[in-house]
Amino acid sequence: MLRKIVNLSINYPWIVIISFILITIFFALQLPNTVIDADLKNEIPADMTSRLNMDRIEEIFGGTEVVILALKSEDVLKEDTLYRVKELTERLESLEEVDQVNSPFTLEDIRGENNQLIIEDSIINIPQNEQEREALRERIKDNDLVYGSIISEDFKAVAVIAILREGIKDKKILDEIDKIIREVSGDEELYLAGLPIVRAEVANNMQKDMKKFIPLGLLIMLIFLYLCFRELSGVLLTLAVMLVSIIVAMGLISLFGWKLQLITIILPVILLAITNDYAIHIIAKYQQDGNLNPAASNKELISGVIGDLGTPIIVAGLTTIIGLLCLLAHIIISAKQLGILAAVGNGLAILGSLFLVPALLVVLPKRDFIKDDNQKKKEGLIAKLLIIISNLVTQRPKKVIITSTIVIIILSFGIPLIKVDTNPINYFDKDSDIVKSDNIINSYFGGSTNISIVAKGDIQNPTIMRKIDDLEKTLKEHESIGEVMAVSKAIRKMNQVLHNDDSLFYKIPDSKNAIAQYFMLYSMSADLDKVVDFDYRYSLINARIPSNSTNQVREVVKYIKDYINKDSDSPFVIIGGFADLLSQLVNSVVQGQTTSLILSLTVIALIVIGIFRSFFAGLLSIIPLGIAMVSLFGLMGYFNIELNMVTALLSSIMIGVGIDYTIHFLWHYREEKRNKNSTEAVRTTLLTVGKAIIFNALSVVFGFIVLMLSNFLPIRFFGFLIVVSISTCLIGALVVLPTICILFKPKFLEVGTVSNYNLEVN
Repeated sequence: MLRKIVNLSINYPWIVIISFILITIFFALQLPNTVIDADLKNEIPADMTSRLNMDRIEEIFGGTEVVILALKSEDVLKEDTLYRVKELTERLESLEEVDQVNSPFTLEDIRGENNQLIIEDSIINIPQNEQEREALRERIKDNDLVYGSIISEDFKAVAVIAILREGIKDKKILDEIDKIIREVSGDEELYLAGLPIVRAEVANNMQKDMKKFIPLGLLIMLIFLYLCFRELSGVLLTLAVMLVSIIVAMGLISLFGWKLQLITIILPVILLAITNDYAIHIIAKYQQDGNLNPAASNKELISGVIGDLGTPIIVAGLTTIIGLLCLLAHIIISAKQLGILAAVGNGLAILGSLFLVPALLVVLPKRDFIKDDNQKKKEGLIAKLLIIISNLVTQRPKKVIITSTIVIIILSFGIPLIKVDTNPINYFDKDSDIVKSDNIINSYFGGSTNISIVAKGDIQNPTIMRKIDDLEKTLKEHESIGEVMAVSKAIRKMNQVLHNDDSLFYKIPDSKNAIAQYFMLYSMSADLDKVVDFDYRYSLINARIPSNSTNQVREVVKYIKDYINKDSDSPFVIIGGFADLLSQLVNSVVQGQTTSLILSLTVIALIVIGIFRSFFAGLLSIIPLGIAMVSLFGLMGYFNIELNMVTALLSSIMIGVGIDYTIHFLWHYREEKRNKNSTEAVRTTLLTVGKAIIFNALSVVFGFIVLMLSNFLPIRFFGFLIVVSISTCLIGALVVLPTICILFKPKFLEVGTVSNYNLEVN
């Protein structure tokens, strides 16, 4: 049936070729519509708690995203530095994209003078001499709203924080800020931080990676293909299949209304790595049959090749597609999208190999089939390696099993050491500007990772205000929390000032009327809409975490939630912010990794059970995959490589690709077992199909190796780990699996126990 369908492309090649060209052109025209999205928030479903809470907080208090300009010098109270800070403040306030600016020139100083409450800007006049500067220094030390949060405690750093309006495009505001910085430059070191800065850097590096991955990946693959075929036509035919797959898959992004995100930028590389194999087998078989029968016509050769390889290509392709579709088990939105797009691209590669390649071979002039001594020499190197492997597994099978078991046990102890990380700051090298800026914010201003807690009720009620006050003090005492901002600070300070600065009154007053009056007095000189709403029904408490460690952030979030849940009458109804998002992403990454791993192993095992009609076949087939998984996660633990949104994709991709090696070996071993004992059958299988399996693995390794040049650490590690995992899959299939066949002699591999599939690989 398959041969009859494929013969259509042999008999009507130009219809097939033109159809593929038109399809490719259509999807290529969609590529300019692809939009880059670097927002981590959009990686999680809209109905997840952390995202809903962030949206709700913005709905109540307006925009919460900030851009932080931090200036560092020997003494930030020097005249030149303060003039620069003042000008930066005024220029930022003039931007329509900025809702509010927090700086020493806008934040209030609450103090008493002649039994009167004075609320004014922390810095009104810039000191002109040393005496005025020291007087200002003492005033700032007594100002809880500025000291330690806007001006560092050692007076070596000062921050200007621009709170942005909702819905502002990152590029627009950052271009404006860049212009201001250029025009207000000075001798101070200047650092930029904030989520808009991170997103902009992620988007910029995504573009750089895309420009790097495709040309370099194609170059590496073209070199590999030429080494395989030693002729240009074979290279170009395989290239045509890969390009169709990549263009169609990438074109679907905009057609589906999706955006290109950090995870999906690896899509072209995945397709480069996994879509070449089918065409390689067809062209290699075509060359082999042509050498054996030079007089045969192109149509005869191609029909024979498809008849021999059509079914195994479809089976191998379907196992890869199923592995990729197991990415749908992830909660991360772009991981699901990657699974769908890569599966579609792989499906196109199967169709292209079975239809486009035969059609092109028909219309191209028939090649002269001449033996290539260089090719023999290249194959001889692989053959020598396979001889070494066959001698090892046939002569020392027990030692192989024992050694393998010991290595796996050692590697398994690394699995509990794995850390989960979801902070985008950790995407970048430690010496990058964005990491340096983040470290400055963490060191001098109490942290860059924010968690927000919303209190609901009558905020002017002393009971609720005391609970806000207690929460603020409790958070401040936590060793992993830096700066804490809450309206209770200002209430305490005003209460003290209006009681002759008596420290005993540095507390929340007992009277609701007193709190209401303090709010009225404060609102006359300050903007309260970022800490309380208009009706005084909601109040916002912000805490900063001075750490890039997701585990530490997660511990802080858990501590806050546990503290709040202890009080049955707690007024705190929302916990949100970027820290909460990171914390929930940890759970999503772990859950997605676990679910996709179990699902992919189960489905692949069921497929193998169906092929070999044996439950034990399914168990045996996942042994090489299990070895690869233990090696992968063990090495991640030992080498401190975090499990993140990118590396969590490894298992499904590796399983979908790696199962082919096991199926090919088991099938050919079963055929050799017809007239040989187990040891002889293993040796013959390794020396024949082993070469095809190695070349299959090498094509995947060479395809993924370009990821090691990424600007993002997770993608670099992904490239390294996929090479390691495919290599260990290969070792499992060519070393451990043959040894098991020799020692345990599985009954399902005896002749007559397997369904009638033709899985020959050439």
